Amino acid sequence: MPRRRPLVIGHRGAPGYRPEHTRSSYDLALALGVDAVEPDVVFTADGVLVVRHENEIGATTDVADHPEFARRRTTKTIDGAEHTGWFTEDFTWDELATLRCRERLPQLRAASASFDGEQPPLRLRDVLDLVRQASLDQGREIGVVLEIKHATYFSGLGYDVAGAIAAELRDAGWATGRLPLYLESFEQTVLEAVRAEGVRGTYIYLLEAAGSPYDLVARQGRAAPTYREQATPAGLDRLVGRVDGISVDKRMILAPDKLGRATGPASVVADAHARGLRVFTWTCRPENAFLVGQFRRGRAKAEFGDYAAEWRMIADAGVDGVFVDHPDLGVAFFRG
Repeated sequence: MPRRRPLVIGHRGAPGYRPEHTRSSYDLALALGVDAVEPDVVFTADGVLVVRHENEIGATTDVADHPEFARRRTTKTIDGAEHTGWFTEDFTWDELATLRCRERLPQLRAASASFDGEQPPLRLRDVLDLVRQASLDQGREIGVVLEIKHATYFSGLGYDVAGAIAAELRDAGWATGRLPLYLESFEQTVLEAVRAEGVRGTYIYLLEAAGSPYDLVARQGRAAPTYREQATPAGLDRLVGRVDGISVDKRMILAPDKLGRATGPASVVADAHARGLRVFTWTCRPENAFLVGQFRRGRAKAEFGDYAAEWRMIADAGVDGVFVDHPDLGVAFFRG
């Protein structure tokens, strides 16, 4: 059954106010009352699970300012797309720990960028321990929504992705189901592999508004289903019993037309609920740059538009969880 009010999930902490995936970003999200926080995990050269939005870290750290790492700038193909920069798997954890984090969107979030250069990256274990302590301090259960990034890619490099994640969760006391744990990925294969490792949690399959899941592309090529096909009633039927829910790009709910007018809420939430699947959506952000056209106000991308109207359509769809960049706004709106 859908929740009466959705989980409010701090998307990478509170990146509307602090550089994403930093200690201060998570501290702020927890202080502002989120139900859970969402760390993304990738690997270092020595197998440490680190919290970064992507394994390419040129835009989110000061690595380019470190002459000792200049030769590590390279070009790689990840999930079928070419990327140039510095990659976590080419650094040990001790090396990454010498870097300092930066705001990923400084032109939109200048206030957050004022904290650039002050905080090192975090490991997954750091976030798990932080959330557990916050739960004790605040006297309430706070969850972790763990996103596994680029599983097929890292498996191809020889990493035991599912095994490493399961081992970390067991060691940190998060694998038994006693604490609210959600595991999510754009690749269904790794979710099934982590579940097979005995990790108890809620398994959520991420669906893009376009494209196809890379694990299936790697196996099936052009025959791989698209994410949109997987979000149809027939596609959802095939997910039943394999995952506990889906997490969709908000545009799949808002269904904007070519003029930027929302025509939703679309049926995907109701279709999933009819099959016993939970539905999360990402990402609820107030800035004009991220809103569907009809909800923008003025021309400045960084200014807040009529986000409440957009979020109301999402809430009315009956979602079970929402990812937010500004936890105070998300808590006030979705619990109001």
